[in-house]
Amino acid sequence: MELSWEKAKFQIKKSIPEHSYRMWIEPLALLECDAAGITLGTPNDYFIKRIKENYLNIFKREFLNLGHTINIEFQVNGKKDTKGPKKVANRKKGQKKSQIKDPASGLIKNKFGSAYPALAVRPQWKKPEQATLPGLDASFNGGRMLKKGYTFDDFVVGDNSNFAYSASLSLAQGKKSGAGILYLLGKTGLGKSHLSQAVGHHMMANKISNRVYYVTAEDFTNEMIFSLRNHTIERFKEKYRRKCDVLILEDIHFLSGKMATQKELAITLDYLLDADKKIIFSGCELPDEIPKLNDQLKSRLSMGLVTEIEAPDYKTRLRILKKKSNTLGCKVPMMVNEYIAQELCDDVRQLESGLFGVVAKGQIMGRNIDIELAKSVLDNITKNRKRISIDLIKQLVCTEFSISEQDIMSKSRKRIIVKPRQVAMFLAKKYTDQPIKKIGSSFKKYHATAIYSVNAIEKEIKQRGVLCEQINYISKKIEAGKF
Repeated sequence: MELSWEKAKFQIKKSIPEHSYRMWIEPLALLECDAAGITLGTPNDYFIKRIKENYLNIFKREFLNLGHTINIEFQVNGKKDTKGPKKVANRKKGQKKSQIKDPASGLIKNKFGSAYPALAVRPQWKKPEQATLPGLDASFNGGRMLKKGYTFDDFVVGDNSNFAYSASLSLAQGKKSGAGILYLLGKTGLGKSHLSQAVGHHMMANKISNRVYYVTAEDFTNEMIFSLRNHTIERFKEKYRRKCDVLILEDIHFLSGKMATQKELAITLDYLLDADKKIIFSGCELPDEIPKLNDQLKSRLSMGLVTEIEAPDYKTRLRILKKKSNTLGCKVPMMVNEYIAQELCDDVRQLESGLFGVVAKGQIMGRNIDIELAKSVLDNITKNRKRISIDLIKQLVCTEFSISEQDIMSKSRKRIIVKPRQVAMFLAKKYTDQPIKKIGSSFKKYHATAIYSVNAIEKEIKQRGVLCEQINYISKKIEAGKF
C-alpha cells in the first residue's frame, strides 16, 4: 500500500497545478496503512478540512485507477486518537474532571481539597463571541484586516508571477531560503497586496504564528506620530519590535523624505531580523530608486529577495476571468471572457473591474451576457484610452508651454526651459510607473536631476500658484484621454 500511495501522489502531481501540490499534497505523510485503508498525517486540523473539501475525491480516484478501493483517514501529526469517554472514579455527568464526589460526606471536592455541597455547583458561563464583519478575518493582532479572498488558493499564477508566488509561499511555510525578508515589486493592480496578505493568511491558518501585523507605510508613519504626540512611543516600539512575528509593510515608497519614520523602521527591522522574524515589503520601485531614502533603511530593504510581478499575459488574464466568474457565481460565455482579456491588458484590477461591470449590467438590465453587452461596458472603460508614455507627456507639456521637444531635451538652464522639463518629469513619475532612472534618461538627465525635478514641482504645487493650475490642466487632459 505504501508503494501505491507514492504512485497515487505521482499521478496527482501531474493532474493539479504545481503550486497546489506543493502547498497541500507535499506536506502529507503516510502514518499507517493496511489492506482496508491508509491514515495520512497533516500539519493541523485546518489542513484536514481543506484536503477533504478539495482533494479527497482526487485521492480516491487515483487509488481506484491503481485497483484499490480504500478508506482514507487523516490525523494531525503528533496527535493521538482520543475517541471514547475516559472513566473517572466517582465523577457523574455534569461534573468537571477536577470535581470528585466524596462518598462519605456527599460533598464535591475540587483538586485543591476544598469541598462544597453537590447541589451548589455553579453554572459555567461562556463569554459571548464577538460578531465578525462580512468578508473580514477577525483573528488579527495589529494594523489593517487581511482581506478574506487574498489567499494563495485564490491567486492565479502565471509566468508573470510564478517566482513571486513561489517565494511568498516558501516564506509563509517557514522554509529557510535566505534572509527572512521578501520585497514584492510591481506597479499598482498586479497582485502585490494579494500575495503579501496570503502570507499572513497562511501563517495564521496553519498556526505558524498569530502575531501578524499588516500595515501600509502611511499607517506606520501615522501610528508613530500619534504615539509621539500622546507619549506612548515605548508602547509603539514594544508592539513592532517584540510582539510581532510577521511584519507586512505595503507601499514602502510612501516613506520617501520621512526621515524620522525611516530611522525608526530601520531599528525595528534590526530587532525583527535578530529574532529571526519574517518581513514582507511591497512597492512600485526598487529600494535604490526610491528618492530621499536614507542609506540605513535602503540597505535593510535590499537584504532580502526581490521578486517582480509583471502584467499578466493573455492566457493568464483568461484564467483570472474564469476564476473570478466562478467566484461571482455567474456563468460568463467563453467569447465574452476572451473579449475582455483582449481589451483590458494593463493590470489585474482593471481586468476585474471590466468583468464586474459586465456581470452587474447584465443582472441590473435583465440581459444575457454576450459580446454586445460586454462592448457597451468596456467602451466606457477604454473610451479615448491611449497608453500613456513619457514621449506623450513630453508632447503635451511642450504644447502647453510653447516650446519644442528639442528644447526640453537640450542642456539649456533657462527658466523657460527648465520649468517645463521639471513638469514633464513630475507627470511622467505620476502617470507612467516608470522608474526614476528611466525618466531621467528619457530627458538625457541624471538620476539625481530627475529626483530634484519631481521634488521641486511637488513644492510648487503646495503653493497653489499659476504653475499648479497649468499642471492640473495637463493632468485632466491625461486622465480624460484627450491627447
